[in-house]
Amino acid sequence: MTMSFSQPGHFPPAKAPSHPQGKTVILVNGIPASGKSSIARQLAQDFTLPVLTLDGIKEPFMARLGPVDREQNRMLGRAAYEALWLMVAQAPARCIYVIDAWFGFQPKEVLCRYLSDAGVVRVLEVWNQISGERAAERYLGRLAQRPPGHPGAEYLPELRALAAQAAPMALGPVLSIDQDQAIDIRRLRRWLQAQGVPRRQRYFLPVVPGRRVEKRCRGAAPNGHSSDLFD
Repeated sequence: MTMSFSQPGHFPPAKAPSHPQGKTVILVNGIPASGKSSIARQLAQDFTLPVLTLDGIKEPFMARLGPVDREQNRMLGRAAYEALWLMVAQAPARCIYVIDAWFGFQPKEVLCRYLSDAGVVRVLEVWNQISGERAAERYLGRLAQRPPGHPGAEYLPELRALAAQAAPMALGPVLSIDQDQAIDIRRLRRWLQAQGVPRRQRYFLPVVPGRRVEKRCRGAAPNGHSSDLFD
């Protein structure tokens, strides 16, 4: 369901999760070129949350395998989708993930099965609504930066049609963002906090001064190992 409120940007107080031992995922959903990746990165930064992206898993394989056609692209997308949820499944209970993908490329039943297998008990969704013309403009503008294997300009008519019929997964609370307008990121932050997502979680130990990983890896041997990296 899409969340609506009587006052823009005003949300009810946060409620404690009903399943404190389960995992939570924040689905940043939208068709290609809808702006979801920028939103996912911003949320990961603001809430110090790990982010998984479908393209981030798929594109290294596309680069290694060489030019891929549309069907191979889809096959790699399905494999990346499965791998993404296997990562979530291996995480400890109570983890919160930001997940950036166009979830409509697979049936909702597939997503529900992956969520169940991964131990996810709470799903929040940020839906990136966008017009077909705006999505096509963005897609065309970034074609030169896209790795080989993604559809080219021939995909634009399909993308416009997709924008007219795409809808959120709606497996939990949904906040819709109009990507044809200026984004109010503060409203999004307040909404997530109202859903019980805490700000600034600490998942990682601080880096010890003077022992930065980048410096320690500079002398890495050809096999990828450094003499002082594992001391």
